[in-house]
Amino acid sequence: MAELDNGDSACQEAGECMTVKSIMSTRVITVSMDETLDTIRIIFARHRFHHIFVTNEKRLVGVISDRDLLKQLSPNIDTDRATDREMAVLRKRAHHIMSRKPVSVSKNITLKEAAVTLLSNNISCLPVVDENGCLDGVVSWKDILRHLVNLK
Repeated sequence: MAELDNGDSACQEAGECMTVKSIMSTRVITVSMDETLDTIRIIFARHRFHHIFVTNEKRLVGVISDRDLLKQLSPNIDTDRATDREMAVLRKRAHHIMSRKPVSVSKNITLKEAAVTLLSNNISCLPVVDENGCLDGVVSWKDILRHLVNLK
């Protein structure tokens, strides 16, 4: 039996017909707006994520990257040289450092549209939300590249 080539393979390779749903990760970590930076620091240390999503009643309200957190912390944290002021930063809340109104997408957009959105906004991941703004997952530039490399 011969297979017909209707151009779908080229479409798949270019990411023009595959949707974010097919490659997004549904394993995400969320915190509330009042979570402390100390807790967020511990979460980043324990997991291999670069982004934590801030939710309010399951709706996405912000994103905190590991870089956002690092900008807040003194290198003296966890040393004898840490001052009270440096340690006080750990009591700050997620809403103090989160990026508000994050760029997000639907799981039904194409990989190409997701890549364009990442590039045009100079960001490294896209939270995937449903029609109510509730977090469904995340897709990153690495996910898209990994998919394209595995196709070849």
